[in-house]
Amino acid sequence: MADENNSPPEAEKPAKSGKMVLAVFAAVVVVAETAMFFFLVPSAEDVSALAEARLIKSIQKGEEQAQQQTDDENKQEEIDLGMFGETFSPTDTERSFRVEIRLYGLVSKKNLEKIKKEFEEKQGRLRHAIRMRIRNSELAELQDNQLGLLQRRILTTCNHLLDQDLLLGIGFHEYQLIEE
Repeated sequence: MADENNSPPEAEKPAKSGKMVLAVFAAVVVVAETAMFFFLVPSAEDVSALAEARLIKSIQKGEEQAQQQTDDENKQEEIDLGMFGETFSPTDTERSFRVEIRLYGLVSKKNLEKIKKEFEEKQGRLRHAIRMRIRNSELAELQDNQLGLLQRRILTTCNHLLDQDLLLGIGFHEYQLIEE
Protein backbone atom coordinates (compact mmCIF):
# COMPACT_ATOMS: atom_id res chain seq x y z
CA MET A 1 0.00 0.00 0.00
CA ALA A 2 2.88 2.21 0.49
CA ASP A 3 3.49 2.09 -3.23
CA GLU A 4 0.03 3.35 -3.91
CA ASN A 5 0.42 6.30 -1.56
CA ASN A 6 3.67 7.32 -3.25
CA SER A 7 2.20 7.28 -6.79
CA PRO A 8 -0.21 10.17 -6.59
CA PRO A 9 2.34 12.72 -5.28
CA GLU A 10 4.76 11.82 -8.12
CA ALA A 11 2.00 12.37 -10.73
CA GLU A 12 1.36 15.84 -9.32
CA LYS A 13 5.07 16.81 -9.71
CA PRO A 14 5.13 16.63 -13.54
CA ALA A 15 1.86 18.59 -13.72
CA LYS A 16 3.27 21.28 -11.42
CA SER A 17 6.56 21.43 -13.34
CA GLY A 18 4.63 21.74 -16.67
CA LYS A 19 2.59 24.62 -15.23
CA MET A 20 5.78 26.16 -13.93
CA VAL A 21 7.45 25.93 -17.38
CA LEU A 22 4.37 27.45 -18.98
CA ALA A 23 4.32 30.29 -16.44
CA VAL A 24 8.05 30.97 -16.95
CA PHE A 25 7.59 30.92 -20.73
CA ALA A 26 4.69 33.39 -20.50
CA ALA A 27 6.74 35.62 -18.22
CA VAL A 28 9.70 35.55 -20.64
CA VAL A 29 7.39 36.45 -23.57
CA VAL A 30 5.85 39.37 -21.63
CA VAL A 31 9.29 40.64 -20.59
CA ALA A 32 10.59 40.29 -24.18
CA GLU A 33 7.61 42.17 -25.64
CA THR A 34 7.96 44.91 -23.06
CA ALA A 35 11.68 45.26 -23.81
CA MET A 36 10.96 45.39 -27.56
CA PHE A 37 8.33 48.06 -26.98
CA PHE A 38 10.72 50.27 -25.02
CA PHE A 39 13.76 49.78 -27.25
CA LEU A 40 12.37 49.28 -30.77
CA VAL A 41 9.21 51.39 -30.92
CA PRO A 42 10.14 55.01 -31.67
CA SER A 43 9.11 57.79 -29.34
CA ALA A 44 6.48 60.38 -30.24
CA GLU A 45 9.21 62.90 -31.07
CA ASP A 46 10.91 60.43 -33.40
CA VAL A 47 7.64 59.67 -35.17
CA SER A 48 6.89 63.38 -35.49
CA ALA A 49 10.36 64.14 -36.90
CA LEU A 50 10.08 61.28 -39.39
CA ALA A 51 6.64 62.42 -40.54
CA GLU A 52 7.88 66.00 -40.92
CA ALA A 53 10.89 64.87 -42.97
CA ARG A 54 8.66 62.81 -45.25
CA LEU A 55 6.26 65.73 -45.68
CA ILE A 56 9.09 68.12 -46.58
CA LYS A 57 10.51 65.60 -49.05
CA SER A 58 7.07 65.15 -50.62
CA ILE A 59 6.54 68.90 -50.96
CA GLN A 60 9.98 69.40 -52.50
CA LYS A 61 9.32 66.60 -54.98
CA GLY A 62 5.97 68.18 -55.89
CA GLU A 63 7.62 71.58 -56.39
CA GLU A 64 10.28 70.04 -58.62
CA GLN A 65 7.63 68.30 -60.71
CA ALA A 66 5.62 71.52 -61.01
CA GLN A 67 8.75 73.44 -62.02
CA GLN A 68 9.63 70.78 -64.59
CA GLN A 69 6.11 70.87 -65.99
CA THR A 70 6.21 74.68 -66.19
CA ASP A 71 9.58 74.56 -67.91
CA ASP A 72 8.26 72.02 -70.41
CA GLU A 73 5.18 74.13 -71.13
CA ASN A 74 7.24 77.28 -71.65
CA LYS A 75 9.79 75.56 -73.86
CA GLN A 76 9.76 77.13 -77.30
CA GLU A 77 8.97 75.12 -80.39
CA GLU A 78 9.28 76.09 -84.05
CA ILE A 79 6.31 76.03 -86.36
CA ASP A 80 6.70 76.38 -90.12
CA LEU A 81 4.86 79.39 -91.49
CA GLY A 82 5.56 78.60 -95.12
CA MET A 83 7.54 79.69 -98.15
CA PHE A 84 6.92 83.08 -99.71
CA GLY A 85 8.20 84.28 -103.07
CA GLU A 86 7.26 87.80 -104.02
CA THR A 87 8.22 89.88 -107.04
CA PHE A 88 7.88 93.60 -106.57
CA SER A 89 9.17 96.93 -107.77
CA PRO A 90 9.98 99.44 -105.03
CA THR A 91 8.32 102.85 -105.33
CA ASP A 92 11.59 104.75 -105.60
CA THR A 93 12.98 102.70 -108.51
CA GLU A 94 11.91 100.95 -111.69
CA ARG A 95 13.94 97.84 -111.06
CA SER A 96 12.24 94.58 -110.15
CA PHE A 97 13.22 92.41 -107.23
CA ARG A 98 12.27 88.97 -106.07
CA VAL A 99 12.23 88.03 -102.40
CA GLU A 100 12.16 84.37 -101.42
CA ILE A 101 11.57 83.70 -97.75
CA ARG A 102 10.87 80.57 -95.75
CA LEU A 103 9.51 81.58 -92.34
CA TYR A 104 9.19 79.88 -89.00
CA GLY A 105 7.49 81.05 -85.86
CA LEU A 106 8.41 80.45 -82.24
CA VAL A 107 5.61 79.33 -79.95
CA SER A 108 5.53 77.94 -76.42
CA LYS A 109 4.92 74.20 -76.23
CA LYS A 110 1.67 74.63 -74.32
CA ASN A 111 0.21 76.68 -77.21
CA LEU A 112 1.53 74.49 -80.05
CA GLU A 113 -1.70 72.62 -80.81
CA LYS A 114 -3.79 75.76 -80.46
CA ILE A 115 -1.67 77.73 -82.93
CA LYS A 116 -1.58 74.88 -85.45
CA LYS A 117 -5.37 74.78 -85.41
CA GLU A 118 -5.61 78.57 -85.83
CA PHE A 119 -3.09 78.58 -88.67
CA GLU A 120 -5.13 75.95 -90.50
CA GLU A 121 -8.30 78.03 -90.04
CA LYS A 122 -6.70 81.38 -91.00
CA GLN A 123 -4.04 80.24 -93.43
CA GLY A 124 -5.24 82.40 -96.34
CA ARG A 125 -5.50 85.59 -94.28
CA LEU A 126 -2.11 85.03 -92.67
CA ARG A 127 -0.33 84.31 -95.96
CA HIS A 128 -1.94 87.37 -97.56
CA ALA A 129 -0.94 89.61 -94.66
CA ILE A 130 2.64 88.33 -94.71
CA ARG A 131 2.85 88.89 -98.47
CA MET A 132 1.55 92.43 -98.04
CA ARG A 133 4.18 93.13 -95.36
CA ILE A 134 6.91 91.90 -97.69
CA ARG A 135 5.61 93.91 -100.68
CA ASN A 136 5.17 97.09 -98.62
CA SER A 137 8.71 96.92 -97.25
CA GLU A 138 11.29 99.31 -98.57
CA LEU A 139 14.31 98.02 -100.43
CA ALA A 140 16.66 99.12 -97.63
CA GLU A 141 14.67 97.07 -95.12
CA LEU A 142 14.93 93.96 -97.28
CA GLN A 143 18.67 94.46 -97.82
CA ASP A 144 19.34 94.81 -94.11
CA ASN A 145 21.48 91.95 -92.79
CA GLN A 146 19.39 91.46 -89.64
CA LEU A 147 15.93 91.99 -91.14
CA GLY A 148 14.72 93.00 -87.68
CA LEU A 149 12.10 95.47 -88.87
CA LEU A 150 10.57 92.95 -91.27
CA GLN A 151 10.54 90.30 -88.53
CA ARG A 152 8.74 92.60 -86.10
CA ARG A 153 6.20 93.65 -88.72
CA ILE A 154 5.39 90.06 -89.67
CA LEU A 155 5.18 89.06 -86.00
CA THR A 156 2.83 91.94 -85.19
CA THR A 157 0.66 91.22 -88.23
CA CYS A 158 0.36 87.50 -87.45
CA ASN A 159 -0.42 88.05 -83.78
CA HIS A 160 -3.02 90.66 -84.75
CA LEU A 161 -4.82 88.10 -86.92
CA LEU A 162 -4.68 85.37 -84.27
CA ASP A 163 -7.09 85.27 -81.33
CA GLN A 164 -4.21 85.70 -78.87
CA ASP A 165 -0.56 86.69 -79.16
CA LEU A 166 0.61 83.11 -79.48
CA LEU A 167 3.67 83.75 -81.62
CA LEU A 168 6.72 84.69 -79.58
CA GLY A 169 9.00 85.42 -82.51
CA ILE A 170 9.57 85.05 -86.24
CA GLY A 171 12.68 83.78 -88.00
CA PHE A 172 13.91 82.98 -91.47
CA HIS A 173 14.92 79.47 -92.50
CA GLU A 174 15.87 80.85 -95.89
CA TYR A 175 16.08 84.37 -97.27
CA GLN A 176 17.08 85.65 -100.67
CA LEU A 177 16.72 89.04 -102.31
CA ILE A 178 17.29 88.75 -106.07
CA GLU A 179 17.38 91.66 -108.50
CA GLU A 180 15.68 90.76 -111.78
